[in-house]
Amino acid sequence: MNHTINWLFQQPRSVKRIISLLLDTLFISLAFWAAFLLRLDSSYLLASYKHWLVLVTMLPVTLLCFIRFGLYRAVLRYLGYHATVTMMAGVAVSAVTMVLAAYYFGAFLPRSVPIIYGVLALLLCGGARTMARALYNQSTKKQKTPVIIYGAGSSGRQLNTSLACSSEYRAVAFVDDNPGLHNVLLQGLTVYPANELAWLVERYGAQKLLLAMPSISRQRRREIVEGLEALSLDILTIPGMVDLVSGKAKVNELHEISIEDLLGRDPVAPFPELIAANIKNKVVMVTGAGGSIGSELCRQIVQQGPVTLVLFEMSEFALYQIDQELVGLCRDAGYPVRIVPIMASVQRQNRLEAVMSTFGVQTVYHAAACKHVPMVEYNVVEGVRNNVFGTWRAAEAAINCGVETFVLISTDKAVRPTNVMGTSKRLAELVLQGLALRQSNTRFCMVRFGNVLGSSGSVVPLFKQQIRAGGPITVTHEDITRYFMTIPEAAQLVIQAGAMGKGGDVFVLDMGEPVRIIELARKMIRLMGFDVKDEQHPDGDIEIKVTGLRPGEKLYEELLIGGNEAPTAHPRIRTANEVHLPWDDVANLLDDLDTACAAYNQEWIRQLLLDAPAAFNPQDGICDLVWQDEQKSGSTSVTEIEAIKPVVALVR
Repeated sequence: MNHTINWLFQQPRSVKRIISLLLDTLFISLAFWAAFLLRLDSSYLLASYKHWLVLVTMLPVTLLCFIRFGLYRAVLRYLGYHATVTMMAGVAVSAVTMVLAAYYFGAFLPRSVPIIYGVLALLLCGGARTMARALYNQSTKKQKTPVIIYGAGSSGRQLNTSLACSSEYRAVAFVDDNPGLHNVLLQGLTVYPANELAWLVERYGAQKLLLAMPSISRQRRREIVEGLEALSLDILTIPGMVDLVSGKAKVNELHEISIEDLLGRDPVAPFPELIAANIKNKVVMVTGAGGSIGSELCRQIVQQGPVTLVLFEMSEFALYQIDQELVGLCRDAGYPVRIVPIMASVQRQNRLEAVMSTFGVQTVYHAAACKHVPMVEYNVVEGVRNNVFGTWRAAEAAINCGVETFVLISTDKAVRPTNVMGTSKRLAELVLQGLALRQSNTRFCMVRFGNVLGSSGSVVPLFKQQIRAGGPITVTHEDITRYFMTIPEAAQLVIQAGAMGKGGDVFVLDMGEPVRIIELARKMIRLMGFDVKDEQHPDGDIEIKVTGLRPGEKLYEELLIGGNEAPTAHPRIRTANEVHLPWDDVANLLDDLDTACAAYNQEWIRQLLLDAPAAFNPQDGICDLVWQDEQKSGSTSVTEIEAIKPVVALVR
């Protein structure tokens, strides 16, 4: 039987239409004579040529109506409300034709016969199609992946309807937290409470759970998913309510549960006066515009109505990508913002000044930085030059060009750093604090926060890649912890913090609770439908391998150097009162550091970083790769550097 049904559905459309026409001809004829037999309980009319004339007249009219109304264009396996209405209309026209033809030919026609005929024709034509669809669905049922839908609301019901027409999944049950829906039958599926999920998975062999609750908060979503971790189900979700309402996504567009949704918090609505203060009707520049934070800053900035947005980026490809994205965004949303892509390095002050003065920049968000801890450890000079001197040159250019506000994107790694990257960012903070004391025309402030989820340096994309490859997941230490924040929330808070600065301020974003990286790895393994493989579970799927701390890596991060912090007008932004230096001391430090970098003397650079008030406490020796290879053939002493200082200064 299944073979016959599958063969039928595999035939060309023309063949299936001919078969449908022949069957409808048979069903209409049967309904016609059966109506008379039921009404008169006699078969003598079969010999009446007048009734045969009525039938011959009805048949083409009925079939033409079916054709004209589009019944034969409908795909049988997807028949729905429209097909039912089409058949009802066609049968109604057929019954009227029966009455008119009987009157014309003088055939005997009891008044109840057209009604009986209409009912029988609907049952035969519609019932045959329904039965064929049911047989087809039953034959393909075993080929579909059984899934459970969590959420029996309107979104869940729409999702179930969509799945019924798909060839990939079949829903076997609803799960919902509402007690009023428990044991209710919806669209042929029973609604169960969440505590019966384990039994449902075992009974139906469900392999996936579809979360159809687009409007719930992140906190509630996190609670639900954490309760499902023990089941090792692959959890998919439908898009959020904002995307559904705006038309950017549909209910049946399933995607994996985002770890950002689970670690991120429900965002606090931005304060309009803060979010627009440094942007609306102003010329804004973002350095490092193609990076993770820089690009998100740009996306949020264009929505606040700047006159011009200058994209300052060293990477040609990154600049091209963000430029194309923003131009398209402004065009589609109707934002009257001029996008200016500038390719240059923040270490070139003359280029910075030319750009700032030409376009009349009023606000700068300085996101350009070398931020990967191991990469800066391996390339010390470039890391220091980009992070320290790049910030200094950009700040000096801002002062010379009359920029109103300069906001530095800093990091939690600047607090009691154990690596060159964190130390260089702390020195960048000291530079801006010194410049804030030296002058008052440009307002400098710094915003310090931890890791952002989904950035180029985040562990989340790496873990996903390792899980899809079958493992193992690599974690540097069992006890390592990190703060996490979503990129949109971080960018939004940076913009608002920048509006509160008075000069030399260090703002600290509320990052929530720190997360153990090894627990994050376990959570991601379970979310993607796998089991953790360890000593207790040797038959698991993905192993977690501890590789040891990388050069300069800390077990945990901090956001404050001291405990001296104060609240601000925003509940997730705090201000820190920390040690800073007068500009003359900062300038002397920069001069020595510049000389050491120009001479490529790693020992001197290390000593200067240790002597600076940055609380640098390295856990490793000098890791610069070029320097390490040079040590095999000879090294340059600090005494030799002292001798070439005047030459280096003259060259500069």
